[in-house]
Amino acid sequence: MLDTRRSVQTGTLSPDAVLNSLRSVIVVVDADARILYVNSAGEHFFCSSAKHLAGQSLDHLMPVDSPLFTLIRQARAGGCPAAEYDVALENPKIGRHVVNIWASPLADVPDAIVVSMQEQSIAAKIERQLSHRGAARSVSALAAMLAHEVKNPLAGIRGAAQLLEQNVSAEDRALTRLIRDETDRVCALVDRMEVFSDGGPQAREPVNIHQVLNRVRMLVESGAGGALSIAENYDPSLPAVYGHRDQLTQVFLNLVKNAAEALPSAGGKVTITTRYGHGVRFAVPGSHARVHLPLMISIHDNGEGVPDDIKPHIFDPFVTTKRGGSGLGLALVAKIIGEHGGVIEVDSQPGRTEVRVRLPMAATNEGR
Repeated sequence: MLDTRRSVQTGTLSPDAVLNSLRSVIVVVDADARILYVNSAGEHFFCSSAKHLAGQSLDHLMPVDSPLFTLIRQARAGGCPAAEYDVALENPKIGRHVVNIWASPLADVPDAIVVSMQEQSIAAKIERQLSHRGAARSVSALAAMLAHEVKNPLAGIRGAAQLLEQNVSAEDRALTRLIRDETDRVCALVDRMEVFSDGGPQAREPVNIHQVLNRVRMLVESGAGGALSIAENYDPSLPAVYGHRDQLTQVFLNLVKNAAEALPSAGGKVTITTRYGHGVRFAVPGSHARVHLPLMISIHDNGEGVPDDIKPHIFDPFVTTKRGGSGLGLALVAKIIGEHGGVIEVDSQPGRTEVRVRLPMAATNEGR
């Protein structure tokens, strides 16, 4: 802080450097909506350099009926700031962004307006997920009832797989073992359903997420009978997740199966990606706490996408786009991720859907 004060006093602090360090998009336009200035975040937002953007009219970059222009006119006419929240800005070049916008007259420059745009933060997504968790609790009673009905048929499936294992080839024996192991995993899930639904503490440990994802990939590909090949793009140095292995398997099995079921009949593609986000910390709404969620796992598919009217409720119980679907899978996914201290979000457009899960890493790897 001392150094900063000294820089301000001596005039060595560049306003341009300050503006370029912001994550908010800053754009200054003149009376004809031509761009006079754009910061680095704006270059990224508009997918173009400041030099190329200078002098361009905003209506070449945004639809003329965008609320952005209404705000600019409002700020200019009133001579005071105007703001609007949850505004969707979209065009083929920049994609779709939901932003909060502030427009303010720029002092000493007639008719110039400063526009600040901030994408809805991950913190807001966390806040929304708190409501998802509350809604998911309504699944608890239903889950308790299902538990009783599921265990008996599972015992039969496991016994049949055990009998088959004695008479099949070594190659097929891997599949019968997979059936037994998965049956055991589902039984274990059912056994602790009551504790799970009550939100009780679960034993957690460092989990190699790539082992979980490989198992999920094998399960989904086996279920598709060889008609589906899932691509992987893994960061091999990813540290362990602090979590519950079976619950994480349940999460990614649901997500990858959803992606596979959404694929078109020809040319469908599912890709699982992992990566480490350096310095990714988020403020939690309503508190001073900050969460560190450096591990990101994303599942891409090129299906038809999530309908716009479903997107805000996609993690609510009993919301589904599948014919005959229960709408419980994603609700449970959101609940499990929330209990792991993570965040899940969906970015979906026709032909491209990405589900991103951010998770904390195990304490033993905190040094990375």
